[in-house]
Amino acid sequence: MSEGYAIELYFDPALENQVLKAWNVVARRQISTHLIEIESRPHITLFSSPFIDPSKLENIVKGFASKQDPLPLSFGSIGSLPNDNNVLFLAPTPTLPLLQFHFQLCDAMKREGIEIGEEYRPDSWIPFCPVAEEVPKNRMAEAFTVLRDLKLPVTGYAMDIGLVEYSPVRELFSFVLGNSVES
Repeated sequence: MSEGYAIELYFDPALENQVLKAWNVVARRQISTHLIEIESRPHITLFSSPFIDPSKLENIVKGFASKQDPLPLSFGSIGSLPNDNNVLFLAPTPTLPLLQFHFQLCDAMKREGIEIGEEYRPDSWIPFCPVAEEVPKNRMAEAFTVLRDLKLPVTGYAMDIGLVEYSPVRELFSFVLGNSVES
C-alpha cells in the first residue's frame, strides 16, 4: 500500500462492531486479513493525499468537527472497486447530510489552500467503508457471498473524524463531532 495521510470518519461502537464482524468473517475464511494487519479501524475515507501538512489540517478538522452533529449512516449494499487493490466494501446510502458533510469539509480545506484530488472532489467522491482489501481475484465471488450473509442494512452514526498516516495506520488526531473536546 502507498504512503500518505487520510481524513477518516469513524462510527459509534455498535456500528464499528458490525463492520469488524465483517472483517473477521473475511479473515477467518483467509480471503483477506489486510485491514487487520495494517491496524486500520472501520471508517469512511473523506480525503486522502500523499503530501499534506498534518498540523495545518488539525485546525481545519477541529473547527469543522465542532460545527457538525453525529451523522446517521446506513450501509445497505456491498460493492467493489475496479482497481488493483481488489477492495470489497459496504456502501452507505448517499444521503444529503452525508454528501453535505463531505462537501463542507472539502470547502473548509479549499479555503485553506489545500488541493483536493480528483477522487475526493464532491462531484466524484464515492463514500465506502472497506471490508476487505487485496482480495485474490478468484475469491471475489466467495467474499461477496460471505458478506451477503451480514444482515444489511447496518445502521448507526458517524461520531468522530480523524487524521491517520499510513501504512501501517497511525492515528495522528481525532475529534468528536459536535464537540470540541479531543478524544
